[in-house]
Amino acid sequence: MAAVKTAVIVQARLGSTRLPGKVLKMLGGQTALAQCLRRCQAIPGIDAVVCAIPEGEADDIVSREAECCGVKVTRGSGSDVLSRYHKAALAVGADWIIRVTSDCPLIDPTLCGRILRMALDQGLDYACDNMPPSWPHGLDAEVFSFVMLDRAFYHAADPFEREHVTPWIRNHPTAKKGNVASADPVMAETCRWTLDFPEDYRFLAALFDLLPFAPAIPSMAEVLAVLTAHPELAEINAMHHGVRAKR
Repeated sequence: MAAVKTAVIVQARLGSTRLPGKVLKMLGGQTALAQCLRRCQAIPGIDAVVCAIPEGEADDIVSREAECCGVKVTRGSGSDVLSRYHKAALAVGADWIIRVTSDCPLIDPTLCGRILRMALDQGLDYACDNMPPSWPHGLDAEVFSFVMLDRAFYHAADPFEREHVTPWIRNHPTAKKGNVASADPVMAETCRWTLDFPEDYRFLAALFDLLPFAPAIPSMAEVLAVLTAHPELAEINAMHHGVRAKR
C-alpha cells in the first residue's frame, strides 16, 4: 500500500482589520508566522508544510518570510481560501491535510498529531479539536482527506464556505467526523492564545518573553505552567476571552 502523504497547510496573509500585519509581529525573537510554522514542522506523521498565501504584491513579504522558514509556498485567491487550500494540496500531492491558521503561534504539535492519528485510525473524513471548543483558543486544528477537500472545492457555493474552507465538510451529512476533546474544557473560555486583537499581541509578547526561545517548542503544559505562575498575564486580553472568530 502506498504511503499516505500528509501536508500541513497554513493560511497566512498580511491584511487584518483588527491587527494589521499581525503575522509578522515579533514574538520570542521570531515572527508570529515563523513561530507557527516551526511548530507545524514538528507535528508527528507529516510529510510537508505549505504556507498558502494570497497573490499580489501586498503579501510578497509574507511569502518571503515563509520561504525563509523552509516551507513550500503557494499563492492563490485572497477571498476564496478554499481554492487556496485546494491548490496547495495539489501542489504537494497531499492525501490528508492538517489545517492551521497563522494566527496560532502556540499551535501544539502533539495535539495536532493526535487529531491526525484519530482521523487515520478511525477512517474518518474529518477530525478536529473544536467541535465543541475545549482547548485554549489558538490550538485549533482540523484534519481532512483530500477527497473531502476536492468535493468541497467543486460543490461549496456559499461565499462563507469558500472563505472559511471547512464549513461544507463539517456540515456534510454523510462525512465521518471526530473530535479530540480536552479533559478540562473550561480552558476554551479562560485561555486565549490566538493573535487577533492588539491585546492578544501584548499578551503573547509578554508570554513569549517568559518561554524558552527557539529552537525550543514549549508544550501546552509548559505554557500553562508559566501562566499559572504569572496569572496577571491572562488579564491582558481577558476582555476577549470566549470570542472565537470564524476560521
